[in-house]
Amino acid sequence: MASVPSLASSVNQRVADALASAMPEAGATDPLLRRSDRADFQANGILALAKKAKANPRELATTVVGGIPTGDLIQEIEVSGPGFLNITITDRAIIETLAARAGDDRLGVPLAAKPGTTVIDYAQPNVAKEMHVGHLRSAVIGAAMVEILEFTGEKVIRRHHIGDWGTQFGMLIQYLLDHPHELDHKAGEEVSGEEAMSNLNRLYKASRALFDSDEEFKTRARARVVDLQAGEPQTLALWQRFVDESKIYFYSVFNKLDMDIQDPDVVGESGYNDMLVETCKLLEDSGVAVRSNGALCVFFDDVKGQDGNPTPLIVQKSDGGFGYAATDLSAIRNRVGELGATELIYVVDARQSLHFKMVFETARRAGWLNDEVKAVQLAFGTVLGKDGKPFKTREGETVRLVDLLDEAVERATAVVREKAEKVGLTEAEIVENGQYVGIGAVKYADLSTSAARDYKFDLDQMVALNGDTSVYLQYAYARIKSILRNAGDRKAVPHPELALAPAERALGLHLDHFGELIAEAAADHAPHKVAAYLYQLASLYTTFYDQCPVVKPEPELTVGENRLFLCELTARTLSKGMSLLGIRTPEKL
Repeated sequence: MASVPSLASSVNQRVADALASAMPEAGATDPLLRRSDRADFQANGILALAKKAKANPRELATTVVGGIPTGDLIQEIEVSGPGFLNITITDRAIIETLAARAGDDRLGVPLAAKPGTTVIDYAQPNVAKEMHVGHLRSAVIGAAMVEILEFTGEKVIRRHHIGDWGTQFGMLIQYLLDHPHELDHKAGEEVSGEEAMSNLNRLYKASRALFDSDEEFKTRARARVVDLQAGEPQTLALWQRFVDESKIYFYSVFNKLDMDIQDPDVVGESGYNDMLVETCKLLEDSGVAVRSNGALCVFFDDVKGQDGNPTPLIVQKSDGGFGYAATDLSAIRNRVGELGATELIYVVDARQSLHFKMVFETARRAGWLNDEVKAVQLAFGTVLGKDGKPFKTREGETVRLVDLLDEAVERATAVVREKAEKVGLTEAEIVENGQYVGIGAVKYADLSTSAARDYKFDLDQMVALNGDTSVYLQYAYARIKSILRNAGDRKAVPHPELALAPAERALGLHLDHFGELIAEAAADHAPHKVAAYLYQLASLYTTFYDQCPVVKPEPELTVGENRLFLCELTARTLSKGMSLLGIRTPEKL
């Protein structure tokens, strides 16, 4: 594995060296290099340097240009405006750098200089409850962040914090105790996710009806919650049956989402149960939390209710029960102390921002978080319907996630079927590609929007072949694979000696930017930046293919080989980028 320095970093170094020798007294100065529509790059750092040294920026720029060698990497530099540098790269440097990328199985993308351990909390369903559209974003954004961070060399530990502890379980467990065979499975029979959910729904409705109408049952159900929290064995065993039945259902939904959720990573609220008392003691003994009206609270100067009074984080209620805060703080202790996390990422709905702000600040005051161990909420917006309102069914119910995914696959399969004959797909391939395109469409629509923003769920738009959709990217990939198959005995070979057409240069420079983009997406926790990069890559490829014949009309041998080389590297970059977003790229579409 060899990491390949990008053209931008090489140019940056040259300009920085020239700045340092033109004004050694100024110390290291950032050239502020960026892509430009006037040349390949523009360096704007001279203005700040000239201001600091009270020098004329244009004169300083001219001195700096004199100190930058040209010919191998840099073709030409010109001073423009008040002291900007416009820099054009040689065609040779572009192709040589891309050839080095192509020779590496990581496309020359470097590993992070100081990788740490990130615990990422995402995909958090609730036991004995349906997953709805609101569960989509946490799962999709979290899974993409796992892939992106792992690709940079970070050690990533996944955590799925499931809601599996609470008062409703008293009611469910008591009902199961009275009707012991309600969750039995026939010997040797596999239960589907749908069956498991319908079993749980049936039990929930029946137990709720009893709870609401039968006082004696209500009393026993409430006593059962106490037994559960005290760890009474029979109660725990019945609770575990609900957890197991729910997992059959969860895993079937995550499977539909083409997501790998491992059992050891699923740690529910119950997983931190035996830490809660100690967490409260540590907070109270250190003075971070104080008793107020019998409850254990943490107060903040900047968090006040509508009445102007401080709104505390309640760690333990006055009746001795524990709130979410106690569990979340115990989870931080576990993740930092036991798992060795250097960063905690919580992929959680933006509406819970205040809760997490208070939890993180409490953990900092307690010394569990500090400059070496950070916690961030990757907060996400809401999924809206086409009308711009929160996504509901016609009856005003929340939309079941499985229904949404099934419909996406159905629409996508129809789109794939229309073109299937032309590319010779079998029925099995149509069905498989329909799934990849449908699930890819849902994930991409989510990931191509900045997480913090709401987005409209519009299936017609998501499976459209044109525009910023995953289908457009999947077709671009499949088209390149088809071109490479049709190239016959011609090879994909880089030729650094050739002059490049403008569309070849634009594609080449964008391909070279992949590594820097990944580092940025990882640092900013921003998978949408990967989606934007890939869309631009597919668009630049479309322009290149329109303007630069690859197979027909047949270009001369070396030009054709070089263009096939660009095609091949584009396909590999598209495929790698899409896989980081959890989206598959079929070879034929």
